[in-house]
Amino acid sequence: MQSYDLLVIGSGPAGHRAAIQGAKCGKQVAVVEMREVVGGTCINTGTIPSKTMREAVLHLSGFNYQNIYGINYRVKEKITMADLAFRVQHVIKTEIDVTQAQLSRNGIELLTGTASFVDPHTIRVQSSRGSAEYHADFIIIATGTKPAVSPKVPLNGRTIINSDQILQMPEIPKTMIVVGGGVIGVEYTCMFATLGVRVILVERRPRLLEFADAEIVEALSYHLRDSRVTMRLNEEVSSVEETPDGRVVANLESKKKIPGDALLYAVGRQGHVDELNLPAAGIEADSRGRIKVDSCYRTQVPHIYAVGDVIGFPSLASVSMEQGRIAAAHAFGRTVNSNPANYPYGIYTIPEISFIGKTEEQLTEEDVPYEVGIAYYREIARGQIRGDTTGRLKLIFHRETKELLGVHIIGEGASELLHIGQAVLILKGTVEYFVDCVFNYPTLAECYKAAAFNGLNKLARL
Repeated sequence: MQSYDLLVIGSGPAGHRAAIQGAKCGKQVAVVEMREVVGGTCINTGTIPSKTMREAVLHLSGFNYQNIYGINYRVKEKITMADLAFRVQHVIKTEIDVTQAQLSRNGIELLTGTASFVDPHTIRVQSSRGSAEYHADFIIIATGTKPAVSPKVPLNGRTIINSDQILQMPEIPKTMIVVGGGVIGVEYTCMFATLGVRVILVERRPRLLEFADAEIVEALSYHLRDSRVTMRLNEEVSSVEETPDGRVVANLESKKKIPGDALLYAVGRQGHVDELNLPAAGIEADSRGRIKVDSCYRTQVPHIYAVGDVIGFPSLASVSMEQGRIAAAHAFGRTVNSNPANYPYGIYTIPEISFIGKTEEQLTEEDVPYEVGIAYYREIARGQIRGDTTGRLKLIFHRETKELLGVHIIGEGASELLHIGQAVLILKGTVEYFVDCVFNYPTLAECYKAAAFNGLNKLARL
């Protein structure tokens, strides 16, 4: 039986980084991947395809320049699913090649097949070529998630789909029902609305993206309504049916009926643990397939770790990478300094949202005295040049010490722009840093200076 120092199950962002960290520690590492290609859900059906599709939508629709050249400006008049898929497949192939090269360059062995525990130190890998068993001193579970299923929503892969099946749609529908107002549902709602699709978004909670700043989410909601999106909040789907003419009807608990050409079911994801035979390792998963871990990502069995989406919130590729790195470093006694409270969030809606630190709601609940400074893209030269006059940047800082407590941005480039504020926040800088800092002109980064002045001026008036 082949033995390894570290065996990683899954080659997505978490598994990929865990394996490389193990190899950098000088250990013998193997990765088990059930697909014939590496990259997991992130590269093949999740993050990379959706973000690439977003870029294709923005480019082909001419959305970013319609404020300059007029609402009828288009790069391509009739956009098809084939147009979107062409760009997506190109990027997927490149990312797979990059991941494969990195694993190979670090001497990591790739085992293709479905992994299952035989005992806490032994993994069986089953493939079309047979099965084999492998022993490992440490095991990291990084199997990710799959779309949740519901008996109320009979998926058919054409007109009733989940987020992994978007590119299988034969054509762009005229009307679309999106069930689920979480990150995935809202991102695809924005994309299809930008393409001119009439979208009806159904969400059982009273607001979208409850973990984000309320003011930023309200700004996004305004843009969705402006793009002719109908939001059905506090509503829940009771059943979905196909009509004889090939359309779809969503029946709500409130007795409403919503017709559409297609329906996207985006209500959560389930941990990919069904085939793992976790009881043989002495591990349990909850009803949603999530594995409980400690602060070092150890499961209840000390030499077995779990990282990435399979452990639940926040389910971000960037965070999954860091979790994988930390777990492997911890297994081999390496010290890693990383604080989950300082992880940034990027939500690729249109316009995109990015934030770090506390929200106003959290600080109010904690009785922390704070002030807010806001800058608007429309008041910044780069915002006018780019044609994005709707974005805004919000700084939250302590009223007495002026320490930066949170940065919240909505607008194109938000996820890139955030990292300036991230550095200041992590280093416990004050909002006065932005006043004294000189930013290139014209740039969106100037928003930091404008927001800092805005917030400090409010204090001065007091």
